[in-house]
Amino acid sequence: MVALVAAVAVAAVLAGVASAEKAGGFVVTGRVYCDPCRAGFETNVSKNVAGATVEVVCRPFEANKETLKAEATTDDFGWYKLEIDQDHQEEICEVVLKKSPDPACAEIEELRDRARVPLTSNNGIKQQGVRYANPIAFFRKDPLKECGAILQQYDLKDASDTP
Repeated sequence: MVALVAAVAVAAVLAGVASAEKAGGFVVTGRVYCDPCRAGFETNVSKNVAGATVEVVCRPFEANKETLKAEATTDDFGWYKLEIDQDHQEEICEVVLKKSPDPACAEIEELRDRARVPLTSNNGIKQQGVRYANPIAFFRKDPLKECGAILQQYDLKDASDTP
C-alpha cells in the first residue's frame, strides 16, 4: 500500500514537471510538518501537516516588492506542489508558511517559516523543471511532555563544545 501511495505521488510530481518544462517553468514541491518539540528539526514525534497553506514569494535582490505570489495547500501527506511558469533569475524566491489547519500546531516563527528555492535554469543545477524545497514547520506553543527525553536521545551539546 505504501509503495502504491509513493508511486502515485512520484507520478503526480513527474506529470507536473513535464507540463512545467514545456512552458519553460518550474514545479516547486516540498513538505510541511509539525514540530511538537520546538527543536527546529524533525524528530520521531513530528507529524506531516495536511491542509496547510504555503506561498511561493519572489522579489528582486535589492527590493521588497513582490514579483510573484503563488499559493498551495498540502495534501494528506503534508506535500505541496506549485507550478511556476517563468524564470526568476534576478530574484530571491522562497516558500513561506501561511496557515495551519491544526490550532494545536499553528505557531509560525519568523525566519524559520521559509525555505529558499532557486527558480532559474541558469544556476548550474542540472535538474530540469522541479525544485525541492527543504521541509518547513509549524510549532506547538508548548512542547510535548516527552520532548525533553526525546531531545536527550540526540545527545545535543552546546555549539561551543562541538568542533
